[in-house]
Amino acid sequence: MKNLIKKKDSDLAKLLKEKREGFKSFRFSITGTKTRNVKAGKALKKDIAQILTEINKRRLHGK
Repeated sequence: MKNLIKKKDSDLAKLLKEKREGFKSFRFSITGTKTRNVKAGKALKKDIAQILTEINKRRLHGK
């Protein structure tokens, strides 16, 4: 996720939407069955936080 700085705002928004949808499907998939890879949810949340941080940083600095 180090290449977030090089991405455009529209690409970041698209990536954020994809990650949020992935996390949503992950959450709903674990309710009915036992998930083997619990770390995937943590990784998705971390990616979402990094994307939001970069978006907010750009918004504050006016890039």
